[in-house]
Amino acid sequence: MKPTDGIPSPEARALHGHAPTAGSDEQSLPAVRTPRFKLDSDVVLAANTRLQLDECLARIRHHRTIYSDWGFAAVDPLGRSSVINFHGPPGTGKTMAAEALAGTLGIGFHHLGIAELESRFLGETARNIQAAFQIAHDTASLLFFDEADTLLGARLSNVTQGVDNEVNAMRSTLLIELERFEGIVVFASNFARNYDEAFRSRISYHIHFDLPDLVARRALWDRMIVPGIPLAESRAGLIENCAVASRTLSGREIRTCLRLALPKALLEAGGSPVHAKLRWSHLQQAIADVQRARQQVGRSSMPSAGESGSQAQAALDLLGV
Repeated sequence: MKPTDGIPSPEARALHGHAPTAGSDEQSLPAVRTPRFKLDSDVVLAANTRLQLDECLARIRHHRTIYSDWGFAAVDPLGRSSVINFHGPPGTGKTMAAEALAGTLGIGFHHLGIAELESRFLGETARNIQAAFQIAHDTASLLFFDEADTLLGARLSNVTQGVDNEVNAMRSTLLIELERFEGIVVFASNFARNYDEAFRSRISYHIHFDLPDLVARRALWDRMIVPGIPLAESRAGLIENCAVASRTLSGREIRTCLRLALPKALLEAGGSPVHAKLRWSHLQQAIADVQRARQQVGRSSMPSAGESGSQAQAALDLLGV
């Protein structure tokens, strides 16, 4: 696959002086992979979310026109990179959309979470961040950081011990790499309110992933009720009933509804696959089960004021201490 012409090639980036980082151990990080998804064919999003994503995609695809032909680079020297933030409730498709963005652009996808970056050795987490940017640079890939609130939290002002210095060094390293990088970086978080202002201001697009609207819910149910499932009622009627009843659910939770409803159909038929058929009553009960679990299990995707103070500890956890 060839990168889009709006994205600088590895050779072009080398001309800007982004040389390999000495001492980084790139072998400890996951390999870049070929994206499995594309935005148009595989991702269902709420209309407002999709509009924001399309505008972001247009900037990337027409980077040369905007920055070279129109001369916008003269007033936006940091526009060589595209730094994007996907934020919103869990299960709304942030990770899948990041991979699909890479697939739509025809470039590799480098997915990193806390588990891949953290180290029990002081200083190694910052070096892993450097190595991640180097891999993305060398392969002209989209660099995706999941659970980014831990990385992008405020730097510590009252430094009392060596590990506090490490947290600040980690975040300073990330700021430096973002300044130097000339590709696409996507951050994703359920807790974007915890981002430090220094990071927030360097992000070009903040795209909120809304819960699916009615049109998106219809499309999600249509996709989830795969052709092989035997139905006792009109497929169109089931999809419409489900779309209306699942107003508060995310795409991930809609998939969970099917996981719960299909065994109900089998149990009603005495375990016989020949006689089992999916009914609205099975789906209705599954939706109610998921909605009940949302109220009774776990906690809100946004932390309270007290919880937001735990970001320093989360950063220490990231460093493995």
